[in-house]
Amino acid sequence: MLYLFFGSDREAAKAALDKALGKKTNIVRITDANSVADLQAALRGAGMFGEKKVVVLDSAFANEEMRDIILRELPHIGESEEVFYILEGKLDADTRKKIEKHAGKTEKFDAKKEKEGGEIFSLAYALKRGDKKALWVGYQRALLNDAATEAIHGILFWGAKDMHMKTKGAEQARAAKLVAELAELPHEARRSGFEFEYALEKYILSVGNTERSRSINKS
Repeated sequence: MLYLFFGSDREAAKAALDKALGKKTNIVRITDANSVADLQAALRGAGMFGEKKVVVLDSAFANEEMRDIILRELPHIGESEEVFYILEGKLDADTRKKIEKHAGKTEKFDAKKEKEGGEIFSLAYALKRGDKKALWVGYQRALLNDAATEAIHGILFWGAKDMHMKTKGAEQARAAKLVAELAELPHEARRSGFEFEYALEKYILSVGNTERSRSINKS
């Protein structure tokens, strides 16, 4: 029996696989880091004492030689009494069709697209959550997509104001601080003689720290 778990959201696919495996024992996991000999051994039937195994082919298609062997052996895998799982990221239509022809079950997991305006708005949501890593990654993506520094600053300022209007207590106080800092940032950069892009980058790196430096020209 063959099961296929794939898609751009690899973490979701892996979670579904882990759930399917449950408490199964005698699991053989083959990745692209294994040797072809390891793969060939895993594809063989039960051992001399008839013990059955569960075979997980985890990202094995990254190895071209392994990929060719697996595709060639799909009829055998699909009819095997042993259980096989293929875990992959994105698959081209032809490869997917070949696997599905022999798979008893296929599950696709695609990463959800950003809502409410696209990737640049993820910066505002990361700021609201206080997720420093997501904020930095989103900032770098925005730069790669040629977003203007002023546009990035505007999204962050909007996010802080939106947070201030929709929260109470400590979160509202935090939002008020963010609004004040972001409103002051362009003027602070100008007074200190720094490029606004540099000032914004330093500010984004500082978000989430217990205390932020009062001046962008301090370490």
